[in-house]
Amino acid sequence: MLLEMIVAQNFRNLHGEMLCGKNLNIIFGENGQGKTNWLEAIYLLATTKSFKTARLQEAIKFNEELAIVRGSVERSAEISRLLQVAIEGNTKSLSVNNKKETVQRFLGQLHAVIFNSDELEIVRGNPEARRKFLDGGIVSIYPPFVQTLTDYNRVIRQKNSLLQSSQDNGFSIEKTAELLEPWNEQLILHATRIHKARLRFVERLNEVLEKKLFDREEISIRYASSLEGKGDLDDYANLLAERLKLRVQAELAAGYSLIGTHRDDLDILFDGHDLRKFGSSGQQRSALLVLQLANLSVYHSQNQEYPLFLLDDIDAELDYKRIGQLLEFLQDKTQTFVTTSKESFVENFGNGAKVFTVSNGNPLINESLLTTD
Repeated sequence: MLLEMIVAQNFRNLHGEMLCGKNLNIIFGENGQGKTNWLEAIYLLATTKSFKTARLQEAIKFNEELAIVRGSVERSAEISRLLQVAIEGNTKSLSVNNKKETVQRFLGQLHAVIFNSDELEIVRGNPEARRKFLDGGIVSIYPPFVQTLTDYNRVIRQKNSLLQSSQDNGFSIEKTAELLEPWNEQLILHATRIHKARLRFVERLNEVLEKKLFDREEISIRYASSLEGKGDLDDYANLLAERLKLRVQAELAAGYSLIGTHRDDLDILFDGHDLRKFGSSGQQRSALLVLQLANLSVYHSQNQEYPLFLLDDIDAELDYKRIGQLLEFLQDKTQTFVTTSKESFVENFGNGAKVFTVSNGNPLINESLLTTD
């Protein structure tokens, strides 16, 4: 998988085009010039989402109504495909070779994994970040899974609305249970699919984890269902149905859904200890990288090619020793994009890389360094 070129129009402060190198691409420049914006544009082209905002209209340049990100992608030596994401207001349109496509079909064209300070929420933040990590990885290897997630979230919203209405209107438990039944049937269907997919993805991650790539401690992960200890998880659908019936009163009192895969978590351990509670900042960063590298490997095992790896402000998160280990591991595996504001980083790791100096959103090739692909 190779991003050959990317160009942006009215996306943040970006202009010009980036002709990308096959291995390491270093995006260098002072703060506020648009380095991270280029990573965001690449990520948007790969995932149709931003890692900076949930409201894509915020990425449209001031006083403009339409932003476009376009890129040329080569897959397994095939003919290049032109991908485009257009943002207008709160809507986005996707196209491949100038033909409009659905999200599911578009997501199969390019994939990227991001490492930045926000992604540290996976190892130190709330369960939602870890569920998002798992679901994103599953979608990358099986794009139709995005519809399962959409359907599940729709059911939860509808169920929450019904529970709130029942609470406001003083409905009995029996009346509420009757109203909830069709929604719970759908919840069981979608939650069972999500549970199985997450379990399998965690198994695949564990199979490829480079457990001691950076530190002495061994990293391991385990999917933690919110129904653990409540019954037979191997019969998940029936267990979930049973718990939903038992918890009608509690859900009515709360006014929202208490049972389902939206309550699950991912345990991340180092030498058997909870990384979130007991891990140092350095151990947490290393663990996140190990997880993301496993994510890359699972994608590779499924597709026989690696996704793009994006690392924002890399030397603010990792010391040069870890960076050296990481880049050595990635060499000849992934097309990698890193941002930095430090000349010392370019001096240490720029040999053989393609270096862009970004000024006012424009990525200029740094001709002062000998670059090879």
